[in-house]
Amino acid sequence: MGEVADKAPGWDAIESAVATKVADRNPLHWGSNKLPGQGLYGLSAYRCAEHWLLVTFGLTELFSKDSDDPEVSGWGFELTMRVPLDGEQPPAWSLRLLERLVDYVFTSGRAFAEDHRMDPGGPITGKDTTRLRAIAFAADPELPPIDSPHGSARFLTVVGITADELDRMKATTTAEVLSELATRSPMLVTDPNC
Repeated sequence: MGEVADKAPGWDAIESAVATKVADRNPLHWGSNKLPGQGLYGLSAYRCAEHWLLVTFGLTELFSKDSDDPEVSGWGFELTMRVPLDGEQPPAWSLRLLERLVDYVFTSGRAFAEDHRMDPGGPITGKDTTRLRAIAFAADPELPPIDSPHGSARFLTVVGITADELDRMKATTTAEVLSELATRSPMLVTDPNC
């Protein structure tokens, strides 16, 4: 990151938090054509033992403090997602999904929070070969909230869910079903082949 990271205390705070949990010090990174504060600025993919950890950059204030709330950085969260480690790069659908979710926040003006859920109206991968038809949001199972000179933020992890799991969330609570999923996958890895 070099000079950019030296001038991006919000970015540094995100990378420092991830570095405490992930051994990969050379993540893959994709930039966007968005300016800071206008949407997804970047996305990093960290190789873990059995999955990719994807982390967004842009929902918090990376470079300067622009929002009115001195206690909270930007929207107050960044998104994470874990997908199986089956190649040299994470699957393209997972990157597109995170980009669309960040765009949704900026265009709708509505933030996500723990225990929110969303039905995008079709398979989350864009292909009918998966049973994952919706998503839920949980506190990231590894990354605690962070503080930067621009305020605090938390990490929300995106979890792919089936239509049945979505129905059960509606009948009980999102937290209850996510807790069940965490017993099978403590890192809440979204596997489209499940």
